[in-house]
Amino acid sequence: MAIKKIRMTTWSNRPAFLLATIGGAVGLGNLWRFPYIAGENGGGGFVIVYLIFVFLLGLPIIAGEMLIGRRGRQNAIHSISNLIKENNANSIWKSIGYLSLLVPFIGLSYYAVVAAWSLDYLTLAIKNTFEGFDKNIAQSIFSQRAELPIYQAFIHGIFISMTIWVVARGINNGIEKISKILMPILFLVIIILVLYGIINADFKSAVEFLFKPDFSKLSGQSVLIALGQALFSLAAGAGVLITYSAYMPADYSIKHSAAVICIGDTIVALLAGLAIFPIVFANGLSPNEGPELIFITLPIAFGNMTGGYIISILFFILLLFAAYTTAIGMLEPIVSWLEERYPGKRKQLSIIAGFSIWVFGLGSVFSFSILTNFYPLNFIGIEKNFFGLADYTVANILLPLNALLIAAFSGWVIKQSVFNEEFSQDTSSWRIYWRFINRYIAPVAIFIVMLDLVTQ
Repeated sequence: MAIKKIRMTTWSNRPAFLLATIGGAVGLGNLWRFPYIAGENGGGGFVIVYLIFVFLLGLPIIAGEMLIGRRGRQNAIHSISNLIKENNANSIWKSIGYLSLLVPFIGLSYYAVVAAWSLDYLTLAIKNTFEGFDKNIAQSIFSQRAELPIYQAFIHGIFISMTIWVVARGINNGIEKISKILMPILFLVIIILVLYGIINADFKSAVEFLFKPDFSKLSGQSVLIALGQALFSLAAGAGVLITYSAYMPADYSIKHSAAVICIGDTIVALLAGLAIFPIVFANGLSPNEGPELIFITLPIAFGNMTGGYIISILFFILLLFAAYTTAIGMLEPIVSWLEERYPGKRKQLSIIAGFSIWVFGLGSVFSFSILTNFYPLNFIGIEKNFFGLADYTVANILLPLNALLIAAFSGWVIKQSVFNEEFSQDTSSWRIYWRFINRYIAPVAIFIVMLDLVTQ
């Protein structure tokens, strides 16, 4: 069955598409979440398992997500609807499209809270606030600033406004242009930080920690966490890849593009570890500090080391840019859907979408101040505030659920003639592997991870 509507806008070239797509995947999951999760789970052994999952399972899943986007050629809901018609499938699979809008909407609402902290801490770094920091001061500063409701709502709004500004300009004049600027800067900054660690910090300990496996520290729980982190880091099921791939020209290889995304995303995650852990070890700090690693532990190091002023500025620029490129990718699926319903009004629709996310996100913003002890679902025994609830719902339920559905749809529903056509540039062995992983391995693995996550 022919696709009803072909999207006319496409990426101007393959590098632009890949930079934007890698930017959509690379974010706080790489620079904030990966280092502390690796630290909590023993380092090297966890990293090896993580890398296996990225390429064994992550690559086929995101290739399936990209196939849906390019074949459908519309927003996430209409793209999956087109494939449902083409493959004579049950309409229940439309849930992939709805989840691909719900995940970025809720996700950006609380993701922007942490991104706003990055913006805030960049201003602190520029003012040289970290000089002489110790544990008590670092904790006190973070708590004091997070507990300012009006200020946090303001910088949360600033970050979302920055995101609106790019998305409102469209694919070629907005997302593509900013990706071409920010992604090279991001890689440059992270390489500078790694070089600093080689010269002035304990780089040897960091390399041993990340790449010398001690499998005695690796538990079954760690293996599940590694799989969850691989999916989270690649933004599998987040709606970004379906949406961006709808603008993907037919002559781009999905397999090669997905491989480049996996490689680029993984390089950033590993470089983040090589940038952060040398500083942590050189200052006698713990690598398993959890979420506090970025906003409490590292500022202590920055304030008490040679060149800490410049390094702190570069680090929070890096963190902000990574969060920014991901946020752009999260807003685009929503605006793309709205724009197809109301053509020619992208700027207004971007503002409406962004404003709605900001308002919804105020619950997460205030979770660290006036709503700290307010638990919306306490009546059914769930003791989480808005931020915790949003984070748990997206990371533990919606994101893996959508990844599971995408894998199952790819493995069981998409006809062989369709994926043969979409993978026409690739070998038959790749097509067999892609189908097998998505049909049998990925759904079971993701289900096990989800079961573990929701029972924690």
